[in-house]
Amino acid sequence: MAINKENNGYIFGFTIVLIAVVGTILASLSMGLKDRQAMNNVVKKKIDILAAIQIESNRSDAESLYPEYITSDLVINNKGEIVEGDAFSIDVRKQHRDKTLTEDMKMYPLYLAEKEGTQLYIIPVVGKGLWGPIWGYIALDSDMRTIYGVSFDHQGETPGLGAEIKQSFFTNRYVGETVANDNLDYNPIVVVKDGSGAAPLKVDGITGGTITSKGVEEMVNRTMQIYMNYFKTLK
Repeated sequence: MAINKENNGYIFGFTIVLIAVVGTILASLSMGLKDRQAMNNVVKKKIDILAAIQIESNRSDAESLYPEYITSDLVINNKGEIVEGDAFSIDVRKQHRDKTLTEDMKMYPLYLAEKEGTQLYIIPVVGKGLWGPIWGYIALDSDMRTIYGVSFDHQGETPGLGAEIKQSFFTNRYVGETVANDNLDYNPIVVVKDGSGAAPLKVDGITGGTITSKGVEEMVNRTMQIYMNYFKTLK
């Protein structure tokens, strides 16, 4: 018996089978790529952390360079107290987006590094730019108050404008800033657009990227204050 391929029943059945087959293929591809994507995220995170202490790395050498410089890590709460947790596995961006979390429920990773015999402290920061999330890492020198290095990144800021926060000409403006006094009381850094960024605790913003620049200001100052609570316990 010949199959009437113009029959509505045949067309409907064929469509169902086709959808099921394509769906199965896509699901299999997704599962297969999930592990690779997770690994890529891990490597990218290590690249960003190393960049904060001015170590250039890429996907081929980040895995070997990371343990060479990052000696340990820990987790603190918003009071600066050490709490249990796996620092590297904490997704600070996801945590920042979760509006159900109160400040006392959040966990803050801290990475300890050693470079050329100097102890460095690396702090993750996360905030909001003009079009989406922005994030980065701030490395403090052994005095726990002088910025040693910075790395920033973004999800979808405008090329040539807000997206420039990841470029060295901007991140280098933070290097050498002393963000706390001798008692480790935090002094906020202000992003300015009047050209006065050479003054202490001021950073020139990005021309045409004011909202993203101020987003960087907000995330740095909000987060650094929390870590100062921990650093005071080390004095």
